[in-house]
Amino acid sequence: MDQPPLSVEPLLTMTGIAKHFGGVMAVQDVDLTLGRGEVVAIVGDNGAGKSTLIKVLTGVHVPDEGVITLEGRQVSITSKRASQALGIEAVYQDLGLVDTLDAAGNVFLGHELKRYILGIPFLRNARMAEEAARVLKENVGIELEDITVPTHNLSGGQRQAVAIARAIYNTDLKILVMDEPTAALGPEETRNTLKLMRRLKDQGISLIVISHNLDHVFAVADRVMVMRGGRVAATLDCKSSTKQDVLAHIIAATDGNVAA
Repeated sequence: MDQPPLSVEPLLTMTGIAKHFGGVMAVQDVDLTLGRGEVVAIVGDNGAGKSTLIKVLTGVHVPDEGVITLEGRQVSITSKRASQALGIEAVYQDLGLVDTLDAAGNVFLGHELKRYILGIPFLRNARMAEEAARVLKENVGIELEDITVPTHNLSGGQRQAVAIARAIYNTDLKILVMDEPTAALGPEETRNTLKLMRRLKDQGISLIVISHNLDHVFAVADRVMVMRGGRVAATLDCKSSTKQDVLAHIIAATDGNVAA
């Protein structure tokens, strides 16, 4: 199914993407477009190809076929580092945090601020704590009561905020991929996470969100792309579509009469 047209030139296009593992075709002939400051949700049953597609975008997998264009220029994404250099980051469901480190240690993980005294490097812990607190407050909208506590003592929503702050701080972020961002969160933290996603959109950051929760999808997404069997079954505008419509495509119903 053709995708609803964007009003301006898309920030990202993925055209004809295919990826196979041995004799298994995980993704085949997939097209995706993403506008600036747009939220596109990708939904579908387990094994539909959602994770493979975003791992192609973030450099975990190299596509066997297809073209990726960013800001009108064809790009080659062959590694996670290459993806990050283009301003593409991902926050996966496991968040990738080091639980024994505090928020600042995780935000600056691999990019620690240092000063040198007689040629000996010393971590600028106070500066990193100050910067981490600033990014969390100004960009993510979260204030931690104590930024020095290990992240395993933080709530699920706070840990998610730290992972996002790391993505924002270490790259000129254009696109953030979020894999099941509300999974295992309580009601209040879910509301805070959805609010955070809207905040990122308002800052001009484009989001690709994988989720099984259609209520959450319709709360934040502009468009929803349904994948089935490694292909795109449909791409729907959230303003003119319903959860019923999306469910019908997920289960391949033809008459749309699907129970909520």
